[in-house]
Amino acid sequence: MVLENEVEGIARLADISIEKDKLAGFTDQFNNILDYFDILDTVEQEDIEEAELFNVLREDEITPSLSQEDALSNADDTEDGYIKAPKVM
Repeated sequence: MVLENEVEGIARLADISIEKDKLAGFTDQFNNILDYFDILDTVEQEDIEEAELFNVLREDEITPSLSQEDALSNADDTEDGYIKAPKVM
């Protein structure tokens, strides 16, 4: 069972804020989720033989695409043949 102060600690680690009046609800939800995991832990697994593995992906096919000029024509700002985006930091 998870206590409210533990939910607050998890929220701090996840960098999210939980209002005090909603903390009890989140704690109940958290405990309900953990109860479901307890139920899943009781399910017995049958012996499953390893299945043969195979690749379900298709082979790559080369198809015509936009030229660099056409692709850059829609960009607001370009530099040295690339799309220039604003700095994030």
